[in-house]
Amino acid sequence: MAEELAGKVAIVTGAGRNIGRAIALALAAGGASVVANARSSRAEIDAVAAETGGLALLADVTDEAAVRGMVARTLERFGRLDILVNNAALRAVEPVEEISLARWREVTGIILDGAWICSSACIAALKKTGGTIVNIGGMSAHTGAAGRPHVVAAKAGLVGLTRALAHDLAPEVTVNCVVPGMIDTRRGASAGASAHAGRRESPLGRRGSPEEVAAAVRFLAGPGARYITGQALHVNGGAYSA
Repeated sequence: MAEELAGKVAIVTGAGRNIGRAIALALAAGGASVVANARSSRAEIDAVAAETGGLALLADVTDEAAVRGMVARTLERFGRLDILVNNAALRAVEPVEEISLARWREVTGIILDGAWICSSACIAALKKTGGTIVNIGGMSAHTGAAGRPHVVAAKAGLVGLTRALAHDLAPEVTVNCVVPGMIDTRRGASAGASAHAGRRESPLGRRGSPEEVAAAVRFLAGPGARYITGQALHVNGGAYSA
């Protein structure tokens, strides 16, 4: 697989840490030039850009003008765009009675609206290169989970968006969703990993690593996956079977 992405250019949202960072590093290891995006974590994406030799760009994925500016900067710097990874998310857990409409819209806005805004801004460039979109879902969208109806609904929406865009953008652009299960990541206190319905051990007896999720993204972005579109690829050690 060495350098199978040579000459390609990728944007990875939410790339400062955990799965997003691992994806940026995996795509760079495949030869791609990587734009690491975050909303406000400048130091983190600067560190990722230093590791990948790519570009770090701050942009709120819910701000259409900011996203289009990020895409324009990418095209100005690299001249093309081949891969978009929609990873930006809030993974909050909170009592359902306390979730306000504003909070609902904040969480679903980043996960689902953000994926649409980024995809829409990238479509023209991706069609020119025969590119790919990979959305990062979540196992809780398929199993359910307590205390996160906003996250579960938005992640489930990503699967629907994946299937719809796969039809709309074929044959030029492939669109798939990678669905992580329980992954060892560094999370804030509000993320509430213990609330996940899949907290039980997987049949493989362990949690996955961000690098294992990133490997699936790298595969879907590569030349060996050009007949795969509209799919949700689960990376969960057998904890959930679609």
